[in-house]
Amino acid sequence: MATHRLLSRVLGRLGTSLIVAWASVTAAFLALHALPGRIEDILAGDVDYPGLREAIAAEWGLDRSLPAQYADFLLRLAKGDFGTSYVLRRPVIEVVGSQLQPTVELALAAGLLAVLLAAGLALATAGRSRLARGLASGLELVAASTPVFWLGILLLMAFSFSLRWFPVSGAKGWNALVLPAVALALPTAGLLAQVLREALEKALDQPFVTTVRARGVGEAALRTRHVLRHALLPAVTLGGWLIGGLLGGAVITEKVFGRPGLGTVTLGAVLTHDVPVVLAVVLLAALIHVAASTLLDILYLLIDPRLRAA
Repeated sequence: MATHRLLSRVLGRLGTSLIVAWASVTAAFLALHALPGRIEDILAGDVDYPGLREAIAAEWGLDRSLPAQYADFLLRLAKGDFGTSYVLRRPVIEVVGSQLQPTVELALAAGLLAVLLAAGLALATAGRSRLARGLASGLELVAASTPVFWLGILLLMAFSFSLRWFPVSGAKGWNALVLPAVALALPTAGLLAQVLREALEKALDQPFVTTVRARGVGEAALRTRHVLRHALLPAVTLGGWLIGGLLGGAVITEKVFGRPGLGTVTLGAVLTHDVPVVLAVVLLAALIHVAASTLLDILYLLIDPRLRAA
């Protein structure tokens, strides 16, 4: 019965996610058609050579009715066809796909580092002396308030220009990932640590903590094995915002550190009016948010069994 209830909730969340994804795609389609001017002129951008507009109209079926264009748009996206970049003269899926890995590597590395830093700092200072919590809160506030680009420049000056420990730009080797990941992770870690410490201190005041301590469990085991699980839900709630912050920050970080990735592609597409590429990046970001939110909703059920029976 419990397994059936859990499966029903998971399937319900997956269904909701599909509806949200469909709404995002529909909004992108309507936004494209709401722009002033002809669609073929918008999609062509700054490129102009004989027969281009006619080819775009034929490819996108612009001579058909709006519902027919919408159905064709959904079908193409379902097949992974995001159209053609007429500026680069390449399929959009190739343009975006070739730059996806560096951005994913940077976002994952920064996200993992942010979680480790936040969890370590919160576990070490929650419920401790006022001085320790004050120092930690001050460091977290500075980290959360520091712009990513400014932090990246400082890291470059210290560890690349002066000490020469890490390369100035590029994405070759693990050492080229260190400084960008640190620059992107610190602001996220600062905010996450504040939320996690507050949740840990509330959990430490719960009656079950006295019971666990009475059984002879050490302080470190109490915090990591028992209290941390109760404090995770508020931190996990921030997951959607954190993922958005990591993706948005990756765009800036890639430019500061001269890394390839979606940030570089997006900026180039905006400057050259390459609308198909911009549209693909926007849709990809929306789908990532939907997928992340779905995983977080399922993670809630795994962290707190009470939600499965709610």
